[in-house]
Amino acid sequence: MTRPVLGLVASAAGGVETWLRPGLAEPLARQGWRLAITLTPTVARWLEPQLGELAALTDLPVRWTSRLPTEPKPHPVPDAFVFAPATLNSIAKLSLGIGDNQALTVLGEALGRRAPMVVLAQVGADQSHHPAYSGHLAVLRDAGVAVVSGGPEEVLEELAAVAPFVAFDKWA
Repeated sequence: MTRPVLGLVASAAGGVETWLRPGLAEPLARQGWRLAITLTPTVARWLEPQLGELAALTDLPVRWTSRLPTEPKPHPVPDAFVFAPATLNSIAKLSLGIGDNQALTVLGEALGRRAPMVVLAQVGADQSHHPAYSGHLAVLRDAGVAVVSGGPEEVLEELAAVAPFVAFDKWA
């Protein structure tokens, strides 16, 4: 049986370049997840020096652009998703169904099929008081998304709570 697939999606929030690979991608790969990594275009640029190291953690391509209609889908449908970090902009777009880049497109599809999802909200104090922010979080939570704000460790803990039955039961 194939390993469970985790859609690991990241957007450009401060510090992501220091913790995404060692704090999240590597531990997830060690846990047995087959990583389907998708980045927003901006964070792909930020992580350009690390793309090879990220790619080495999976047998799937690291994506940040869409495929052509004639090309096969490069990732299988993931069993669960982690969106970390998620900026105010990306949270707003995801809650409204705006898929204007590959990362938000795959997350929007996952949200539509109610795939288990953990979102690490990384927003500034002023941004968190934007009048629409609490409504965006409510939409995501109402759709079953686990929203956390701590860090990679909290993401790993929450993922273990929301997704083990999906992935590892069928892998065993």
